[in-house]
Amino acid sequence: QVQLVDTGGGLVQAGGSLRLSCAASGRTYAMGWFRQVPGKEREFVATISWSASPAYYADSVKGRFTISGDNAKNTVYLQMNSLKPEDPAVYYCAADSISYGSSWRLTQYEYDCWGQGTQVTVSS
Repeated sequence: QVQLVDTGGGLVQAGGSLRLSCAASGRTYAMGWFRQVPGKEREFVATISWSASPAYYADSVKGRFTISGDNAKNTVYLQMNSLKPEDPAVYYCAADSISYGSSWRLTQYEYDCWGQGTQVTVSS
């Protein structure tokens, strides 16, 4: 099974920026980012399909976050700008290593591989 390692979380002031990275150990067809706070379900943030363009974002992050990646390196990034007090969470990288297709994967059930998560904290 493909292994994911996600890194780059940390503490940042509101309005600041962070860049998350995720490296996959094998081939993927799509990758994405989700986030979760205690007591809530995992929430979709952004996704990119290697056979489709452009990327797709949750409304809550559109215009502030940018997902990008390198298919050849099986790596995806999440550039987070203008961070808000509502953005803190554990951010998880996800990958679909099974299904070839151009459609966006918008739910956690469409991914079969997950990173360990990286904490993002925003101070006001």
